[in-house]
Amino acid sequence: MPTIRTLLVDAAAKCPDREFVRWKANHVWHNWTFRELLKQTRIVSEMLSLLKLKPGDRVAVVMENRAEWMSAYLGIACCGLTVVPVDYRLQAVELSHILRDSETKAVFASAPVWTVLREIEADLRTLESIVMLDGIVTAQFKDNGVVHCDFSTLALQVENRAKDAESFFNRTGPDEETPASIIYTSGTTGRSKGAILSHRNFCSQIRALEFFQVKPEDNFLLVLPLYHAFAFSACFVVPLAARCSVSMVENMRTIPENMRETQPTVLLAVPLLAEKMMNAIQRKLSKNLLAKTMLSIGLGKAVGRKIIDNLGGRLRLLICGGAASDIKMLKKWARLGIATLEGYGLTETSPICAVNPQDRIRLGTVGPVLPGNELRIADPNEEGVGEIEVRGPCVMKGYFRNENATKEAFDNGWFRTGDLGKLDGQGYLMITGRKKNMIVNREGKNIYPEEVESYLANCPHILESLVLGYHIEEEGKGEHVGCMLVANMERFEEERKAGSSSPLTDEEIRDICLAEAREALRGIATYKHPRKIVVKFEPFQKTQTLKIKRFLYSLD
Repeated sequence: MPTIRTLLVDAAAKCPDREFVRWKANHVWHNWTFRELLKQTRIVSEMLSLLKLKPGDRVAVVMENRAEWMSAYLGIACCGLTVVPVDYRLQAVELSHILRDSETKAVFASAPVWTVLREIEADLRTLESIVMLDGIVTAQFKDNGVVHCDFSTLALQVENRAKDAESFFNRTGPDEETPASIIYTSGTTGRSKGAILSHRNFCSQIRALEFFQVKPEDNFLLVLPLYHAFAFSACFVVPLAARCSVSMVENMRTIPENMRETQPTVLLAVPLLAEKMMNAIQRKLSKNLLAKTMLSIGLGKAVGRKIIDNLGGRLRLLICGGAASDIKMLKKWARLGIATLEGYGLTETSPICAVNPQDRIRLGTVGPVLPGNELRIADPNEEGVGEIEVRGPCVMKGYFRNENATKEAFDNGWFRTGDLGKLDGQGYLMITGRKKNMIVNREGKNIYPEEVESYLANCPHILESLVLGYHIEEEGKGEHVGCMLVANMERFEEERKAGSSSPLTDEEIRDICLAEAREALRGIATYKHPRKIVVKFEPFQKTQTLKIKRFLYSLD
């Protein structure tokens, strides 16, 4: 099994002048080749030596997607230290918890994080140094026992030493079991825990290349944040191994423009992003009579060719992960001639543990287990549904200094995902819900909220939904099915403008949403129907990967 370090060194040796990463700054596109990436990595590694850090220490990277994120990560991990990748938009309490829990010794950060770091640094007993990008620190100083440095100044100090035979990069290095990252779970159910992921864990993800072909001329579009395991493995480790390129979007609003400029071939997205892109495409198609006619007579690929041209002209593969995808949405992408597939995983599985093979896609499933790993359904019911358990090289080493949580997560070597699913006759996995979300009614019947929510997702006036169990105290044990709906206020406003009518009252909006929900749910068993429905006008709070923070909501 290679390490992340060997992936980088081999790529720089075999194709030094091939472009690896491309980003836009001040309206101009810049790039690093594999040779330049290795050079920048060596410089960061030498900074670690200057800061008196050593293999085994934890170093946090807290910044937005940028080239320096990659060089900082590689500079740390390639020398046997462990990276703690953190969302740069976290509030003080959240960031403080992660840095304290991981016993971080140093932080590499960008300008947006400066104020929060200054607020919490005095309370972080293990923190020794902060290295800031963007010229925030104009002269090195020490405060609260923490040394504050400028990234560019340190880089100039160590640039020559980084080339020496006795450089820190040359003297140190990881093996395959060395922790590469401690990634803190997104917290959809409460306080996050640090999953320890080794070089072996991440490099096991390379076997996904047995399921879909990636060529040196491919260009991955990086939309999701690199601190998230899905983006890190699929848009950083895999392209590094395949020796192809990665293009970073500026932000969510510039995705179409950036796609035209960079001409990506592979797009990895969470379902909500893929859905928003498809909705924008469909709005344009609805105004084009010729395109609508061609789609209706099966000429979707001809229409798709024009759409692909508007997205850079080379897009050939869309991979969705991070949450459940709507099959209808995936089919719409596929009709346009873009291979569209879904995968499944968790932070604790590096993250991909199952994915559809490109030449054997089965929509409605997340594919078979990744080669080299095993997957089973524990304690299946009469429908074959049970908890999904995984073991193999993709599974984490455990939670950082949390033995109780680690023991709870494993069953004789099998990682308990907490998700419910079943396998079809070909070994493809179908996700049915989240174990902790499952509702058990008074008759003992199991209701999976995600199934009910999938029906409500087709309602045009409902933006999103959350199905929850609730109790009626005087009835004792057993739950009833309830639901919160968020009205699609943008849709209501579009219809108001189109009809030049006066705005609807809140009560009228509620009535429309309730009527749509009841109609949509006619196709499922009545015991799954929500007895209590609440209509909201503000979207649910979400994690950075756009999953609803379910623990914040209750109907009790």
